[in-house]
Amino acid sequence: MKKLIVFILLIISAISSANVRMPILFSDGMVLQRDKQIPIWGFADANESIEIHFNKQIKKTTADKNGKWTVNLAAEKAGGPFELVVIGKNKITIKNVLVGEVWICSGQSNMEFQVSKTMNAEKEIADANYSMIRHFGIAQDLSGTPKEDLKQGKWEEATKQNVGNFTAVGYYFARKLYSELKIPIGIINTSWGGTNVETWTSREAFQNSPDFKSMIADVPVMNVDSISKLYAQKMKERVEKIQGTEVSTANENTFKELSFEDKNWGDLKTPSLWENQPLGDLDGVVWMRKTITLTAEDIKNKAILSLAKIDDEDVTYVNGIEVGRNTQYDLKRVYTVPDNILKEGKNVIAVRIVDNSGGGGIYGESQDLKLTIGTKVIPLDGNWKFRVIVVKTALSPNSYPSLLYNAMLNPLVPYAIQGVLWYQGEANVWRAKQYKKAFPLLINDWRTKFKQGNFPFYFVQLSTFDEFGGNSQKGSRWAELREAQSETLKLPNTGMAVTTDIGNAKDIHPTNKQDIGLRLAAIAMNNIYGKKQVHSGPTYKFQEIKGNQIILTFDNIGSGLSTPNSDELKGFEIAGADKVFHSAKAIIKDNKIIVSSDQVQNPVAVHYGWADDDTAINLFNKEKFPASPFRTDNWEMITANEIYKVSK
Repeated sequence: MKKLIVFILLIISAISSANVRMPILFSDGMVLQRDKQIPIWGFADANESIEIHFNKQIKKTTADKNGKWTVNLAAEKAGGPFELVVIGKNKITIKNVLVGEVWICSGQSNMEFQVSKTMNAEKEIADANYSMIRHFGIAQDLSGTPKEDLKQGKWEEATKQNVGNFTAVGYYFARKLYSELKIPIGIINTSWGGTNVETWTSREAFQNSPDFKSMIADVPVMNVDSISKLYAQKMKERVEKIQGTEVSTANENTFKELSFEDKNWGDLKTPSLWENQPLGDLDGVVWMRKTITLTAEDIKNKAILSLAKIDDEDVTYVNGIEVGRNTQYDLKRVYTVPDNILKEGKNVIAVRIVDNSGGGGIYGESQDLKLTIGTKVIPLDGNWKFRVIVVKTALSPNSYPSLLYNAMLNPLVPYAIQGVLWYQGEANVWRAKQYKKAFPLLINDWRTKFKQGNFPFYFVQLSTFDEFGGNSQKGSRWAELREAQSETLKLPNTGMAVTTDIGNAKDIHPTNKQDIGLRLAAIAMNNIYGKKQVHSGPTYKFQEIKGNQIILTFDNIGSGLSTPNSDELKGFEIAGADKVFHSAKAIIKDNKIIVSSDQVQNPVAVHYGWADDDTAINLFNKEKFPASPFRTDNWEMITANEIYKVSK
């Protein structure tokens, strides 16, 4: 009897080990790329015979010694639904497979941004009935080494039940393509908010780059658990050096109290994410405190505490009493202070903040950080005291390079695609100049890995966001990042959607994703799908100095330069050799721009839209595509010496 049981167990073990297995990407409802060779791959026993059936094709292959197998189906025309059948020692049938156009959508939070959060979301969701548009959402994951398969993912049709969770930019792009082409469209959404470009780039790309090979040489090759422990230890040591005390939860129950003395704590400029300050890329638990002085008259009135936004979670106390808590990173905190809590003299606002990933701290607009007592408003912006009490052991995507490439991009290789849509850069504004090398490196890296030539790579230029109040006088990181994106157009088969007119200076996540999708689609329709059209706004070409004027010439003017709804061009500045920029008069003449200022008699250079907040600029072509911000000088910028560094 024992021998029989052992025999049965051996048979069960043999059967289970022999099963052919497909990557998660190959699943019901999938979309394959038309008019290209179609790589199909999977896993089996070593040397196992594999047979693939699709439409009228039959292909055979044998798994290698590691159990990996790949076949290339011949190109197919758009159509379906079909079944993809894979036969080894078992049989897998993947149903409802379409053939059409496949685009990878990647980047940070503005690509991750869901249809449900966009303007007119209710109507957009209610109107969604596109069985030919499919979305594959990839679960967020990290890895220290390249993975063969995704953590999780699912193909879904664009119905009102599903579409709310789709990438909005990708969906509105796909919807426009479908309306024009009437063929299946597949979008693969691999994105993660707050992530930098370096985490999406492979280790090999850095090793082969003169600019980054010394950086990557210091990065260990380890599994995520080992990297997490190392990163947490390095972060803890760095934080303790900054704040001068141990990272510890000891006595934290006293931190909310009015009587607690915080004079030895460090200072954080507020409102501002601590990632933009010396504290850096920290995930964990931080206490922040602000002391204010009130009069006897003040405390007679009703008090409302406004704390702008807090990333991610907060519990807020006034004089030791909890007044509110929230867990939404993008929600403004407005808490009513109960009666009899405020005191004449010194009062303390204490906030316990938990940051799980990405940005952390109190952020937003200065005017939203205040204590309102009756009709009196007490500003709370400026320095707050801080103490880090927990450093999370879990990695963030930005902890080391390549973590997201390994887990969320490498498993897609070599899936046949038409191209990539990319919306990222907010997390790289501090290193904007270096982005001129880091972003092209990523594009070339992905093209090398997929081995499908210089496939289309279209990206979104950062829209307006007044993060630092940057401008021509004190410098603008956001303007420098936009310039880096513009310069990336030097790479072949790239395209950029300019969004200066549809951003929100007070919100890093503008809700108008519809126009972004349409502008990206216009590039694709013109470049790929044979429907020639104007698809770009004016781009600066060269300048000519004549006396006290500078005459600017542009490419991509369409049927002519224009400034809608205004007789006055805005956003132009002019400077002489002293490099001091002054607001300038600008007029359109013969499809050129003439710029001048009474304050600059011998002009040298022009800036257009050179600010974090470039909301007011208004140069377009007559097809209503906005001009990209630019500068005509090559003077050193404020991010010139900022480079990517890895925690050591």
